[in-house]
Amino acid sequence: MDRHIIVRMLSAYLLLTVVLVIFFVLIHYLEHIDDFLDRNASLRNIYLIYYPSFVPGIIQQVSPLALFLSAIFTTSRLSQSFQVIALQTSGVDLKRLLLPYVLLGICISGLMFVVGGWIAPITNQTVQSYDELYIKSRTPQIYISEIHRRNDPTSVLTVGYFDRRSNTAHRVQLQKFSPQGELIERVDAQQMVWSDSLWNFSYAVIRSFESGQETRTIASPLDTVLNVYPNDLARTERDIESMTINIATDYVDALQRSGLADIGRDMVGYYTKFAYPLTNFIVMLIALPLAVRRRRGGHTVQIGFGLLIAFIYLSAQKLTEPFGYTQEITPLLAVLLPHAIFLCGGVIACLLARK
Repeated sequence: MDRHIIVRMLSAYLLLTVVLVIFFVLIHYLEHIDDFLDRNASLRNIYLIYYPSFVPGIIQQVSPLALFLSAIFTTSRLSQSFQVIALQTSGVDLKRLLLPYVLLGICISGLMFVVGGWIAPITNQTVQSYDELYIKSRTPQIYISEIHRRNDPTSVLTVGYFDRRSNTAHRVQLQKFSPQGELIERVDAQQMVWSDSLWNFSYAVIRSFESGQETRTIASPLDTVLNVYPNDLARTERDIESMTINIATDYVDALQRSGLADIGRDMVGYYTKFAYPLTNFIVMLIALPLAVRRRRGGHTVQIGFGLLIAFIYLSAQKLTEPFGYTQEITPLLAVLLPHAIFLCGGVIACLLARK
């Protein structure tokens, strides 16, 4: 019976996933076909590179909905055909019946963790590069001018303007301070270029201050190692989407070291990589007690309830994220709160359904 339930749910899950992927790709294509044509995009590349790269990210996003609806549909059919009643009559309680749902939820959650953590970020790099070229609503940059970053506890980097495409900083100042907070050295340069994991100054003026006297030195060229990287100087709202978990971990560490205040969006995106796959497991706890009872209206009513709960769950995630962006609550709490609430709701629903 476990195998029977898993096979039926998995078949429905795969079918719904394919349908939802096609639906979202079609909607996106119809929305942006004018942009592709206006900018003379190669339709061959759009069809064979851009949209195939779109698929892993969509699969990760729609997986909880597809899994939830497949569980609702399968359980409803079992209930409507009296198979659940037969199992309960033969001594199988809800706790035992929950086992295939939990196993499938854990497996899909693990799979989506891999997809969202490593596969989708790589394909999203292709998607974002095409978006920047052909989509009018390009990804906005959060910081591109008048940038101040803390290099370490005793030095601050100031950049007048940063060109993301060429990784070139203009009107650069690097100020170094003593432990007492006195300025002891300042490096001024018109340009600073990122090359071979180093910052290269083609021409720099080094001003040293000691005992009230100033000493000037010219360095041409000057290579230096800083704790500030190109991504720290010009970030976009979608940067975190194109990073694997390993790279994203280093990225958020670098942001925190730089002393930035506006990193709520990046932190929410980072924690979401870990938390969102759990949605696949949590919806399975909700699906069984929701659909196990026979109701008037059959499958239609069950699926309607399922869509309503799925909408509330996904909406709750989107409603709490802005509080994490502005850091009115911690980004970690903003990400975990909806999952914790619905996890508790699923456990309570299972306990009540057993009675």
